[in-house]
Amino acid sequence: MDGTPRVGFIGLGHMGLAMAMNLANAGPLTVWNRSAGKAAALKRAGARVASSPDDLFASSDIVILMLTDGAAIDAVLDRFSSRFTARVSGRVIVHMGTTSPDYSLQLEKDTRTAGGGYVEAPVSGSRKPAEAGQLVAMLAGEPAAVAAARSCLTPMCKSSITCGAVPKALLMKLAVNILLLATVTGLVESLHFAQRGGLDLDQVIQVLAASQMASDISRLKAPKLVQGDFSAHATIADVLKNGRLIAEAARSRGIASPVLDVCRDLYEETVALGHGDLDMIAVVKVIEARTDHCREPSRDT
Repeated sequence: MDGTPRVGFIGLGHMGLAMAMNLANAGPLTVWNRSAGKAAALKRAGARVASSPDDLFASSDIVILMLTDGAAIDAVLDRFSSRFTARVSGRVIVHMGTTSPDYSLQLEKDTRTAGGGYVEAPVSGSRKPAEAGQLVAMLAGEPAAVAAARSCLTPMCKSSITCGAVPKALLMKLAVNILLLATVTGLVESLHFAQRGGLDLDQVIQVLAASQMASDISRLKAPKLVQGDFSAHATIADVLKNGRLIAEAARSRGIASPVLDVCRDLYEETVALGHGDLDMIAVVKVIEARTDHCREPSRDT
């Protein structure tokens, strides 16, 4: 790939819009989104809005996909038609969303067979780090494709770590997400326990901040929870999707995941209560409901 690669970006959702905005502010960018209205802010920032996926692929050397799942990726790539080869041949496809590792492995095979390059580049971080260009990318793929993709990541990511061959980047993402789920769920339960025990929650936050348990996550999430601010950085529904992917990957590889399984079940309950669009700290809704159930007087006579 000679000179500066032309970059295209597809998927302007919860994370993608912030990521694409950082790219647009850094240099030339072409974008496309199924809902055209989401591209308006990027157009104002100088990005070119493609008229169709074919237009975007034709004008891009590297195409970044930040899409919700495999079905959305397959649709954008037109993977099961003759247009798939035309869209990916001679280009590097960078998959930055979170799907199952096995799906990604097969997509890499199909892309390379069609004459394209393929890179897994899932990220660690939520909407706030995305807006600040402070995501952490995990990369997997053939070295030449990874090197090409890495050149586009700087405006979006504070660091990138090469994990080896596909699907090791997605396995890495799932591994670190176990700790994220356990950390946030534990923080929420800790503050719920403190609140129901009559403690001063501001003091609890002070103790956490001064202790070994302090982290960027606790500093961000604890005040949100105390203030009852459930505006989404990472939604319950998205976190649950990742929890299910982790469980699936664990089962297929014969790996025990007891902590993940408990957290996933709590998030399943939270979605069932209708809180899927709230921030992941809304898992407290289920913990509160369980507490209230435990405190109900017995109906036995």
